[in-house]
Amino acid sequence: MHDPNYILANTSHRPWPVPKGPWAINMTWRNLLFAHWRVPAQQLRPHIPEPLVLDEFDGSAWLAVTPFVMDLRLRGISVLRNTPELNVRTYVRYEDKPGVFFFSLDLASALGVWGARVGFGLPYWKATMQARISRRMQTGDADEWIAFQSQRVTKPAEFRGKYRHRGQPSAPSAGSLEYFLTERYCLYNVEKGKVYRAEIAHLPWPLQLAEAELERNTMPEAAGIGLTNGTKPVLHFARELDVLCWKPKRVS
Repeated sequence: MHDPNYILANTSHRPWPVPKGPWAINMTWRNLLFAHWRVPAQQLRPHIPEPLVLDEFDGSAWLAVTPFVMDLRLRGISVLRNTPELNVRTYVRYEDKPGVFFFSLDLASALGVWGARVGFGLPYWKATMQARISRRMQTGDADEWIAFQSQRVTKPAEFRGKYRHRGQPSAPSAGSLEYFLTERYCLYNVEKGKVYRAEIAHLPWPLQLAEAELERNTMPEAAGIGLTNGTKPVLHFARELDVLCWKPKRVS
Protein backbone atom coordinates (compact mmCIF):
# COMPACT_ATOMS: atom_id res chain seq x y z
CA MET A 1 0.00 0.00 0.00
CA HIS A 2 1.30 3.42 -0.97
CA ASP A 3 1.27 6.22 1.58
CA PRO A 4 -1.26 8.93 0.57
CA ASN A 5 1.53 11.50 0.59
CA TYR A 6 3.40 9.46 -2.02
CA ILE A 7 0.35 9.52 -4.30
CA LEU A 8 -0.02 13.28 -3.83
CA ALA A 9 3.68 13.84 -4.55
CA ASN A 10 3.66 11.89 -7.84
CA THR A 11 1.22 13.68 -10.12
CA SER A 12 3.11 14.35 -13.37
CA HIS A 13 0.86 11.88 -15.21
CA ARG A 14 -2.34 13.72 -14.26
CA PRO A 15 -4.21 15.94 -16.75
CA TRP A 16 -4.97 18.51 -14.00
CA PRO A 17 -3.68 19.22 -10.46
CA VAL A 18 -5.03 17.40 -7.43
CA PRO A 19 -7.55 19.34 -5.32
CA LYS A 20 -6.16 21.56 -2.61
CA GLY A 21 -8.60 20.42 0.07
CA PRO A 22 -8.24 17.25 2.18
CA TRP A 23 -9.19 13.92 0.67
CA ALA A 24 -12.05 11.98 2.27
CA ILE A 25 -11.33 8.28 1.76
CA ASN A 26 -8.38 6.07 0.91
CA MET A 27 -9.04 2.85 -0.99
CA THR A 28 -7.03 -0.07 -2.27
CA TRP A 29 -8.48 -1.95 -5.25
CA ARG A 30 -7.15 -5.48 -5.82
CA ASN A 31 -7.50 -8.18 -8.48
CA LEU A 32 -9.58 -5.94 -10.71
CA LEU A 33 -10.93 -6.93 -14.11
CA PHE A 34 -11.86 -4.34 -16.72
CA ALA A 35 -14.30 -5.95 -19.15
CA HIS A 36 -15.15 -3.29 -21.76
CA TRP A 37 -17.72 -3.61 -24.52
CA ARG A 38 -17.92 -1.30 -27.53
CA VAL A 39 -21.48 0.12 -27.56
CA PRO A 40 -23.05 2.49 -30.13
CA ALA A 41 -23.17 5.98 -28.66
CA GLN A 42 -26.83 6.37 -29.59
CA GLN A 43 -27.63 3.36 -27.42
CA LEU A 44 -25.92 4.74 -24.30
CA ARG A 45 -26.68 8.44 -24.70
CA PRO A 46 -30.32 8.24 -23.45
CA HIS A 47 -29.00 6.76 -20.19
CA ILE A 48 -26.64 9.68 -19.51
CA PRO A 49 -28.24 12.54 -17.55
CA GLU A 50 -27.83 16.03 -18.95
CA PRO A 51 -25.69 18.09 -19.01
CA LEU A 52 -23.02 15.36 -19.00
CA VAL A 53 -21.59 14.54 -22.44
CA LEU A 54 -20.98 10.93 -23.41
CA ASP A 55 -17.31 10.37 -24.21
CA GLU A 56 -16.33 8.33 -27.27
CA PHE A 57 -13.20 6.63 -28.59
CA ASP A 58 -12.79 5.41 -32.14
CA GLY A 59 -16.37 6.35 -32.94
CA SER A 60 -17.94 4.36 -30.12
CA ALA A 61 -18.97 4.62 -26.51
CA TRP A 62 -17.72 1.98 -24.08
CA LEU A 63 -19.44 0.12 -21.27
CA ALA A 64 -17.46 -1.59 -18.51
CA VAL A 65 -18.19 -4.24 -15.91
CA THR A 66 -15.46 -4.22 -13.26
CA PRO A 67 -15.28 -6.79 -10.44
CA PHE A 68 -12.62 -6.32 -7.76
CA VAL A 69 -11.90 -6.51 -4.02
CA MET A 70 -11.54 -3.36 -1.96
CA ASP A 71 -10.09 -2.04 1.29
CA LEU A 72 -11.46 1.32 2.44
CA ARG A 73 -10.10 3.67 5.08
CA LEU A 74 -11.29 6.99 6.51
CA ARG A 75 -8.18 8.97 7.44
CA GLY A 76 -6.40 5.88 8.69
CA ILE A 77 -9.47 4.17 10.20
CA SER A 78 -10.16 0.85 8.48
CA VAL A 79 -13.82 0.56 7.45
CA LEU A 80 -13.81 -2.27 4.88
CA ARG A 81 -11.30 -5.05 4.24
CA ASN A 82 -11.22 -7.51 1.35
CA THR A 83 -14.77 -6.53 0.39
CA PRO A 84 -15.98 -7.49 -3.11
CA GLU A 85 -17.38 -4.75 -5.33
CA LEU A 86 -18.77 -4.78 -8.88
CA ASN A 87 -19.29 -1.65 -11.00
CA VAL A 88 -21.06 -0.91 -14.27
CA ARG A 89 -19.70 2.29 -15.79
CA THR A 90 -19.12 4.39 -18.86
CA TYR A 91 -17.21 7.58 -19.70
CA VAL A 92 -18.38 11.16 -19.83
CA ARG A 93 -17.13 14.74 -19.94
CA TYR A 94 -18.19 17.95 -18.30
CA GLU A 95 -16.39 21.28 -18.73
CA ASP A 96 -13.68 19.40 -20.67
CA LYS A 97 -12.85 17.20 -17.68
CA PRO A 98 -13.16 13.51 -18.63
CA GLY A 99 -14.55 11.27 -15.91
CA VAL A 100 -16.47 8.14 -15.01
CA PHE A 101 -20.25 7.74 -14.80
CA PHE A 102 -21.62 4.79 -12.86
CA PHE A 103 -24.84 3.04 -13.76
CA SER A 104 -24.54 0.84 -10.67
CA LEU A 105 -22.12 -0.18 -7.95
CA ASP A 106 -22.77 -3.43 -6.10
CA LEU A 107 -21.08 -4.00 -2.74
CA ALA A 108 -20.99 -6.83 -0.22
CA SER A 109 -21.29 -4.44 2.75
CA ALA A 110 -24.61 -2.91 3.82
CA LEU A 111 -22.72 -0.25 5.80
CA GLY A 112 -20.64 0.60 2.75
CA VAL A 113 -23.75 0.88 0.56
CA TRP A 114 -25.41 3.26 3.03
CA GLY A 115 -22.28 5.39 3.43
CA ALA A 116 -21.69 5.71 -0.32
CA ARG A 117 -25.30 6.59 -1.06
CA VAL A 118 -25.43 9.23 1.68
CA GLY A 119 -21.91 10.62 1.32
CA PHE A 120 -21.41 10.42 -2.44
CA GLY A 121 -24.90 10.10 -3.94
CA LEU A 122 -23.87 7.07 -5.98
CA PRO A 123 -26.22 4.22 -7.00
CA TYR A 124 -24.79 1.55 -4.70
CA TRP A 125 -26.65 -1.73 -4.13
CA LYS A 126 -26.25 -4.47 -1.53
CA ALA A 127 -25.30 -7.79 -3.08
CA THR A 128 -24.32 -11.27 -1.97
CA MET A 129 -20.76 -11.57 -3.30
CA GLN A 130 -17.74 -13.81 -3.25
CA ALA A 131 -14.24 -13.49 -4.71
CA ARG A 132 -11.91 -16.48 -4.54
CA ILE A 133 -8.40 -17.02 -5.86
CA SER A 134 -7.54 -20.49 -7.13
CA ARG A 135 -4.03 -21.56 -8.07
CA ARG A 136 -2.69 -24.57 -9.92
CA MET A 137 0.92 -25.29 -10.70
CA GLN A 138 1.64 -25.68 -14.39
CA THR A 139 5.15 -25.96 -15.82
CA GLY A 140 6.56 -24.43 -12.68
CA ASP A 141 4.38 -21.28 -12.68
CA ALA A 142 1.27 -20.53 -10.69
CA ASP A 143 -1.86 -20.62 -12.85
CA GLU A 144 -4.10 -18.17 -10.97
CA TRP A 145 -7.78 -17.51 -11.55
CA ILE A 146 -10.07 -15.15 -9.65
CA ALA A 147 -13.57 -16.59 -9.39
CA PHE A 148 -16.12 -13.82 -8.80
CA GLN A 149 -19.83 -14.10 -8.04
CA SER A 150 -22.39 -11.39 -7.31
CA GLN A 151 -26.17 -11.47 -6.87
CA ARG A 152 -27.97 -8.22 -6.07
CA VAL A 153 -30.28 -8.57 -3.08
CA THR A 154 -33.24 -6.39 -4.08
CA LYS A 155 -33.51 -6.88 -7.85
CA PRO A 156 -32.20 -9.20 -10.59
CA ALA A 157 -28.59 -8.32 -11.36
CA GLU A 158 -26.06 -11.12 -11.47
CA PHE A 159 -22.45 -11.76 -12.40
CA ARG A 160 -20.62 -15.08 -12.40
CA GLY A 161 -17.24 -15.67 -13.98
CA LYS A 162 -13.54 -16.11 -13.56
CA TYR A 163 -10.55 -14.20 -14.90
CA ARG A 164 -6.78 -14.05 -14.80
CA HIS A 165 -3.94 -11.84 -15.94
CA ARG A 166 -1.50 -12.35 -18.80
CA GLY A 167 1.85 -10.69 -19.38
CA GLN A 168 3.62 -7.98 -17.43
CA PRO A 169 1.99 -4.80 -16.04
CA SER A 170 2.57 -1.47 -17.74
CA ALA A 171 1.08 2.00 -17.63
CA PRO A 172 -1.24 2.84 -20.54
CA SER A 173 0.17 5.09 -23.25
CA ALA A 174 -1.39 8.50 -23.79
CA GLY A 175 -3.79 8.43 -26.73
CA SER A 176 -4.38 4.69 -26.53
CA LEU A 177 -7.71 2.98 -25.90
CA GLU A 178 -6.37 1.72 -22.55
CA TYR A 179 -5.58 5.28 -21.51
CA PHE A 180 -9.04 6.49 -22.52
CA LEU A 181 -10.73 3.73 -20.54
CA THR A 182 -8.75 3.91 -17.32
CA GLU A 183 -6.80 7.14 -16.79
CA ARG A 184 -9.67 9.24 -15.45
CA TYR A 185 -9.39 11.33 -12.34
CA CYS A 186 -12.93 12.17 -11.36
CA LEU A 187 -16.40 10.68 -11.26
CA TYR A 188 -19.72 12.37 -11.94
CA ASN A 189 -23.21 12.26 -10.55
CA VAL A 190 -26.27 14.32 -11.44
CA GLU A 191 -29.03 15.07 -8.92
CA LYS A 192 -32.05 17.14 -9.92
CA GLY A 193 -30.13 18.56 -12.86
CA LYS A 194 -27.15 19.57 -10.72
CA VAL A 195 -23.74 18.13 -11.59
CA TYR A 196 -21.49 16.83 -8.82
CA ARG A 197 -17.85 15.92 -9.35
CA ALA A 198 -15.73 13.80 -7.00
CA GLU A 199 -12.01 14.09 -7.66
CA ILE A 200 -9.72 11.08 -7.30
CA ALA A 201 -5.96 10.56 -7.32
CA HIS A 202 -3.81 7.51 -7.97
CA LEU A 203 -0.65 6.46 -9.75
CA PRO A 204 -0.94 5.31 -13.40
CA TRP A 205 -2.85 2.05 -13.76
CA PRO A 206 -0.56 -1.04 -13.78
CA LEU A 207 -2.51 -2.79 -16.52
CA GLN A 208 -2.02 -6.34 -17.75
CA LEU A 209 -3.79 -8.21 -20.49
CA ALA A 210 -6.43 -10.59 -19.20
CA GLU A 211 -8.61 -13.49 -20.16
CA ALA A 212 -12.01 -14.27 -18.70
CA GLU A 213 -14.77 -16.86 -18.77
CA LEU A 214 -18.04 -15.06 -18.09
CA GLU A 215 -20.67 -17.60 -17.16
CA ARG A 216 -23.45 -15.09 -16.50
CA ASN A 217 -23.58 -11.31 -16.73
CA THR A 218 -26.90 -9.48 -16.43
CA MET A 219 -25.37 -6.32 -14.95
CA PRO A 220 -25.74 -4.15 -18.10
CA GLU A 221 -29.26 -5.48 -18.66
CA ALA A 222 -30.21 -4.46 -15.09
CA ALA A 223 -29.19 -0.90 -16.04
CA GLY A 224 -31.42 -1.03 -19.11
CA ILE A 225 -28.53 -1.56 -21.53
CA GLY A 226 -28.45 -4.54 -23.87
CA LEU A 227 -25.22 -5.92 -25.30
CA THR A 228 -25.06 -7.47 -28.74
CA ASN A 229 -25.00 -11.25 -28.45
CA GLY A 230 -21.57 -12.69 -29.14
CA THR A 231 -19.71 -9.42 -28.73
CA LYS A 232 -16.44 -10.08 -26.94
CA PRO A 233 -15.15 -7.56 -24.39
CA VAL A 234 -11.73 -5.96 -24.29
CA LEU A 235 -10.10 -7.31 -21.12
CA HIS A 236 -7.49 -5.85 -18.76
CA PHE A 237 -6.36 -6.76 -15.26
CA ALA A 238 -4.85 -4.73 -12.42
CA ARG A 239 -3.32 -6.42 -9.40
CA GLU A 240 -3.51 -3.46 -7.03
CA LEU A 241 -4.09 0.28 -7.07
CA ASP A 242 -4.24 2.74 -4.17
CA VAL A 243 -6.75 5.55 -4.62
CA LEU A 244 -7.60 8.79 -2.83
CA CYS A 245 -11.08 10.24 -3.24
CA TRP A 246 -12.43 13.67 -2.33
CA LYS A 247 -16.05 14.37 -1.39
CA PRO A 248 -18.29 15.39 -4.30
CA LYS A 249 -18.66 19.07 -5.01
CA ARG A 250 -21.32 20.75 -7.07
CA VAL A 251 -20.00 22.04 -10.38
CA SER A 252 -21.55 25.38 -11.27
